[in-house]
Amino acid sequence: MLQDVKETPLPILQVRNLEVSFGAVPVLHQVSFDVQKGERVAIVGQSGSGKSTTVAAILRLLPGLGQISRGEILLDGLDLADATERQLRTVRGRRIGLVPQDPMSNLNPSMKVGAQIADTLWGAGMRNRAEIKARAVELMAEAGIPDAERRYGQFPHEFSGGMRQRMLIAIALAGEPELLIADEPTSALDVTVQRQILNHLQTLVDARGTSLLFITHDLGLAADRCDRIIVMADGRIVEVGTPAEILLNPQEEYTKALVAAAPSLSPEPPSTSTSTGAPAAVVPDTSSKAVPILVVKDLVKEFKLRGQRGGIVRAVDGVSFAVERGTTTAVVGESGSGKTTLARIILGLESQTSGETLIKGQSLSASGSAERRALRRMVQPVFQNPYGSLDPTYSIERLIDEPLRIFGVGTKESRQRRVAELLDNVALPRSIAQRRPNELSGGQRQRVAIARALALDPELIICDEAVSALDVLVQDAVLTLLGDLQDNLGLTYLFITHDLAVVRQIAHNVVVMKSGRIIENGGVDQVFLAPQADYTKELLGAIPGAAFAR
Repeated sequence: MLQDVKETPLPILQVRNLEVSFGAVPVLHQVSFDVQKGERVAIVGQSGSGKSTTVAAILRLLPGLGQISRGEILLDGLDLADATERQLRTVRGRRIGLVPQDPMSNLNPSMKVGAQIADTLWGAGMRNRAEIKARAVELMAEAGIPDAERRYGQFPHEFSGGMRQRMLIAIALAGEPELLIADEPTSALDVTVQRQILNHLQTLVDARGTSLLFITHDLGLAADRCDRIIVMADGRIVEVGTPAEILLNPQEEYTKALVAAAPSLSPEPPSTSTSTGAPAAVVPDTSSKAVPILVVKDLVKEFKLRGQRGGIVRAVDGVSFAVERGTTTAVVGESGSGKTTLARIILGLESQTSGETLIKGQSLSASGSAERRALRRMVQPVFQNPYGSLDPTYSIERLIDEPLRIFGVGTKESRQRRVAELLDNVALPRSIAQRRPNELSGGQRQRVAIARALALDPELIICDEAVSALDVLVQDAVLTLLGDLQDNLGLTYLFITHDLAVVRQIAHNVVVMKSGRIIENGGVDQVFLAPQADYTKELLGAIPGAAFAR
């Protein structure tokens, strides 16, 4: 008597020997992997590794001259690489959902959020307008958006970054897809919001039995959230394994470098006498006569709420702290905690409602125009996004030279020499001086931003999320550069960030903010090893990859 033989179910997605070219330039090489039904798979690698190109190929949305030159992309047997546009319309948004990276680029700013979900439901085949609205509200509520019925009629700018990301999740799940692709869905969010959104996404995916393809540069996040990790470099898959195999016993040199560079996988915080992998940092002068380079006293900043008579919000609420010369103080907290408003006040880009900011003992707000100009030379910023903070029409030389020209420093020849010296300082070749920002990588652009900040020999540099847009290898290189510059030039940093894993690498002291107030302030060892506030404990508990920390 013959026994029944159980057939092994086919993977929901099979990618076989995929090759992609842009014109005559190959960018993906022999990429092959499977995603099983209900499985969560992560693809990790630095910028340019081929992660997003793989996603674009699966969805047949390659930009410009991009084309699939070889291979198969089988979705339950349908080869997407050879599918017609009509067939692809039945797949995108219905069988495959996409949660993209940047909600501000992927939500229509002039269209109400509810209507954007409704459009997706219409495309998925729903036709009754009342049913579409009811389902859209239901999806918003499922994605964790409170008061969904009222917020259905709001615009994207009325939502926080985390809420906008939840909207993209609601849109992606509207068609009840079999496979959900999440492409860096939380890279711009702070750790607690990131954890909330990924917890919710995981719950929704598990409840539906949906497969997940998770694209990220964060190995700790991949390890926490996925069953299997695929590591990519230079358009190739270099290693595949479980989170434990990849993080605890990597085989390939590239994987080892990724693991070593991941701040969330670092060991216990360093002693406050060291910077990020660099030689010993400058020891702060703690004598009674030493004047801190920055003192913030009882700082308050209020904003009037539009449309609400007498309505105000306190973005900064009675903040006081000091920064000693030659040290790094990190200001951490969730989005909306007041970190960036605080940085803008210190930079003189925003006026305070009350309180005082002292730079080397001098008040920025109480000084005359000449004194304010001199004080501003001492404090320079490095912003989050080097794509937005560098004028794309300027040469690199002109970008770095700009502060010198504005302050009337030197001659044209002396400024050219200074630019060359600054390029040396940030480990960039002098040959890039006549290039434009779009000809550089993200890490090179951020080095240019740092060089520009150094042009006027400042004593305090304010880094506002200066490495949050960079992948781990580039981030590690930039943090090491900042540590080296601090050691060599005696710089002081105020480091605004939502990433506590980075704080553990670079800071001497930590200021924790919530709702405009400081709730904890102390040395990095003290805050990380013995946090006092529940909110600080929550932030530390949300750092991904803790189970695999080395």
